[in-house]
Amino acid sequence: MSAAVKYTLGRVGLFVAVLAALWFVEMNMFLRLMVALISSAALSFFLLRNWRDEMAGEMAEASERRRAEKDRLRTALAGEDEPGAEPDAERRDG
Repeated sequence: MSAAVKYTLGRVGLFVAVLAALWFVEMNMFLRLMVALISSAALSFFLLRNWRDEMAGEMAEASERRRAEKDRLRTALAGEDEPGAEPDAERRDG
């Protein structure tokens, strides 16, 4: 399972757990949802740190792979264009 899926499910699960804990507290439903959202965000900062770091590492690796692939493609395209195309100055001198 990817780190992004684990982290997302962890965040949703934490929100549901906090909302369940607040279910029996007398307050407006909108306020209860907002308190659960803010509390779960704060708790996830501490409780889900390892999954968040793992997800950030996977995202950085994917970004580096995309950058390397883009550089490889640019190099390949530049290499294909050079042999077939002669600059105007060389044609005039030769």
